Amino acid sequence: MARTTSTPDTINTHNLSEFLVILTTLVLGFSTITYLADIHIVAAGPLYMFTPAIAGLIVCLRNGISLSSVGLRIGSRRWLALAAVLPLPILGAITALSLGVPGVSFDSSLDLPAHFGLPSGPFWTLVALGVIVVVGATVNGILAFGEEFGWRGYLLWELAPLGFWKASLVIGTVWGIWHTPLIVAGHNYPSFPFIGVVAFTITCIAMAPLFTYLVIRSRSVLPAAIFHGVFNAAGIVGYAGTDNPVLRQLVASEGGIIGISVLTLIALLIAITGTPRLTRDFATNTAITSRDTTHRACRRTVTHNRR
Repeated sequence: MARTTSTPDTINTHNLSEFLVILTTLVLGFSTITYLADIHIVAAGPLYMFTPAIAGLIVCLRNGISLSSVGLRIGSRRWLALAAVLPLPILGAITALSLGVPGVSFDSSLDLPAHFGLPSGPFWTLVALGVIVVVGATVNGILAFGEEFGWRGYLLWELAPLGFWKASLVIGTVWGIWHTPLIVAGHNYPSFPFIGVVAFTITCIAMAPLFTYLVIRSRSVLPAAIFHGVFNAAGIVGYAGTDNPVLRQLVASEGGIIGISVLTLIALLIAITGTPRLTRDFATNTAITSRDTTHRACRRTVTHNRR
């Protein structure tokens, strides 16, 4: 028998606690198994990525929560396509700003096409970027879905009563802390594993509004998974080079000061241009931003005046 689920205006603390307990159990269990099996947890990272989705799926199935209502649907195809290419200009901006940091220089030795067995040259670099987008949106996207169904699927749906910004803050915090076993093991910040946990949590908080925006606008969790997958794939392109570990890991990187600054500016841009209204039916009804509402009201006024 299904338990009572959340109402549109309240958070079901039982379901939320169940999700967090299951997620914590999976994280601790995964960490223990990899340790006992002498497997580096970062190497097993692709499997670890599915722990949020498993927790979210269990809570949904146990409590009668429709999977389509939490975003497991195709949604807007236009936003699916946008999510696949959007990481490139964002990462490009991070790279460009990183090159302005003293001690960081352009790494001209990087031959991206060669990684894919392609000839060198500007045209083939674009082709290589296209390959990255395709791989990121498909193979990486499947892995990223393991996270996104948990974060931007069930958890976003459950926390919808908090509104766009508070829900994004909470999810970003949980998202960042969830990476702790990977970060401590050397992922992203190999020289600063413990400072890295704090840095990456701040990064996730800064990035969370963009992910929330994509999900609400598309009415689907899939663009978040695609964006996540391409962002991870394109992150291997490191044209900003430095031998200084502080600059490389804590400053001139996606998870450093430059990356956090760019992501914060994107969040600010969302706030300025019109924050989408987050409700429990974000996946079943068209999301309307405050600016959209104003425009529609203006059109109704003009139509009325013409009559």
